[in-house]
Amino acid sequence: MENVQLIELDHELLEGTGSYCLRSKKNSEGYTNKNKWLMNRFEEGLKYVQLFENQKQVGFIEYTEAESSYRVVSADHYLVIHCLWVSVTGKGHGTTLIHKCLEDAQKLGKQGVVVVTNSETSWTPSKDIFLRNNFKIVDTAPFGFELLVHQFNDDSNSPYFPTNWDERLKPFNKLTILRSFQCPYVEIATNNVLEGANHLGIEAEIYDFNNRDELMKMSPTPYGIYSVIYKGQLIAFHRLTVHSVIKRLKQINSLHE
Repeated sequence: MENVQLIELDHELLEGTGSYCLRSKKNSEGYTNKNKWLMNRFEEGLKYVQLFENQKQVGFIEYTEAESSYRVVSADHYLVIHCLWVSVTGKGHGTTLIHKCLEDAQKLGKQGVVVVTNSETSWTPSKDIFLRNNFKIVDTAPFGFELLVHQFNDDSNSPYFPTNWDERLKPFNKLTILRSFQCPYVEIATNNVLEGANHLGIEAEIYDFNNRDELMKMSPTPYGIYSVIYKGQLIAFHRLTVHSVIKRLKQINSLHE
């Protein structure tokens, strides 16, 4: 008989058990930065809940209050899900984790829960499981982003994305990486861009978001923790291979010759 258990990480458990993503490379810079980021976010009320089956980690969910979330969405009085991941589908683990978040939102007196999805990348959760759990799409943004919400009351204010995405890209002519360490894979993604740019002799700048306010003002996509911009164009919001980086930079340069 399967034994399923939910464990909410705190400072002590994080030091012992560690986070879920990139756990096979616990000495990597990305994994270390993620755990440091979590330590600071716990003080803001962030929840990181791991799901164990027969004492083995098989999934997790990360969520926090919208007012301190790392997604570019206006959703006061909601919880925002950053990440949802399970190692095996078809067992209801994802739904179990979502229900945990919904229960916490109700206990906190929130109006509901929101999540940002994008079918072009596995860096955001799949929208299908949320649609099956009574979430609905309430807004969209360029590059395939969708905003889904589970509202406890139909009269509640509906969350929304900003609309000035094109304007956010214009200030960045030089190759620029905007990032936060909410995702441990950001470090790998950054290194791939730097390697590809170096191959072409292009200098890159890195800007690390210090807080949510900066992210809300500057990020060119709703997935606020990683963006690569060059000559006013978005190159990526998720990890690219070095080959893909080189190809994309060449394409942009050819358009400006």
